[in-house]
Amino acid sequence: MSPPRPWCVPAIGPRSTSRACTLVENRVQVPVQAMTPISPPEPFTVTTLEGAAAGHDPGLQPDELIHAYRTLLTVRAFDEVCMKLQRSGRIGFSIPNRGIEAVSVGAASALDKSDWIFPSYRDFGMALYHGVRPLEMMHNMFGNGADAAKGRQMSVHFSFVEPLHFVSISSPIGTHLPQAVGAARAFQMRGEDRVCLASFGDGGTSSLGFHSALNFAGVWRAPVIFLCQNNGWAISCPSAKQTASESYAVKAQAYGIEGVLVEGNDLLAVREATRQAVERARSGGGATLIEARTYRMGGHSTSDDPKRYVPAAELEAWECKDPVRWFERYLAGVELWDEGLRERLEAEVMAEVDGAAKEAEQTPAPGLETIFSDVYRDLPTHLRRQGQESFEMAQRLGDPAAGDGAFPL
Repeated sequence: MSPPRPWCVPAIGPRSTSRACTLVENRVQVPVQAMTPISPPEPFTVTTLEGAAAGHDPGLQPDELIHAYRTLLTVRAFDEVCMKLQRSGRIGFSIPNRGIEAVSVGAASALDKSDWIFPSYRDFGMALYHGVRPLEMMHNMFGNGADAAKGRQMSVHFSFVEPLHFVSISSPIGTHLPQAVGAARAFQMRGEDRVCLASFGDGGTSSLGFHSALNFAGVWRAPVIFLCQNNGWAISCPSAKQTASESYAVKAQAYGIEGVLVEGNDLLAVREATRQAVERARSGGGATLIEARTYRMGGHSTSDDPKRYVPAAELEAWECKDPVRWFERYLAGVELWDEGLRERLEAEVMAEVDGAAKEAEQTPAPGLETIFSDVYRDLPTHLRRQGQESFEMAQRLGDPAAGDGAFPL
């Protein structure tokens, strides 16, 4: 049985050239034709809310399905632990993922480790799916000496080279989208069998980077997938005030690329939509814009109070579509899940995340010498001098952590 095809944006028909123009007071007057609005159907789904999949083959083995489920639980556990750490003043802030976990995990399951991910700050589920450990992420949360970015990035702004290409998350909205297209174009020119996936929220569609990226992706037929996590809110700005379009997927039309609308809480639907987009990109068919409709079940960050603007009834309606419970019902239907599995895996992942937090908290801060690393290949003389002065000052002021050892320049 061939896999179902997600709903795609219909093509725009040719414009009529039969309308007559008249001259009125030295002005050309063109009769106005009513536009036919494009009304997308319900988002593409693979499983019903009860978990039935109608014979769909997700292309994943049982152990891979359980791995996806375990990743969902790990994302949720990481969120829970980070919330407690932030509320107790042990980390600066965190960005919750509850409600949108299926988007990142479902999309990640359709990618190879050789592909490149240009993520937003709710995408660490992609990194976890491909083998990044919670400890590596927790080092970032504390900004310690074991952090890959040496404590220079904001919390939840991860980057990894191994075991996958997970480009450093950028806070400025939309700036990573043209970068993803550029990388995809480079792979295309080199003849490399790689694709790029760039993820962003609904607010990102209002950025200049979004429009530039889609334009170049269309012109170059670049092997890139744009994944819009339409979670209903750009901080406190609702989608209704973000765009007048009836979907974000429809914006693909203007740039000559495929547009797909998918149910973001149905993990297997996100996987299937992404799989088809990846296949299209690899075969030279160009870019795809996927809109995954989902819902953010908490605040934008730990600094945000969603109760001030999110209608309670709206939140309650989306609670019924919890992506973790949705996927559990599917797994139960194929005889891979029961309450005992949930309890065992929840205990496992919570122990792992708790242990990661304790270890990361005890890891020393980056040394003073790291301030000048990873910027210049050959450090300029004036920075060498400033580095030595900084080190001597630290020794003079009695900071043993910063003044431990010779300055390595």
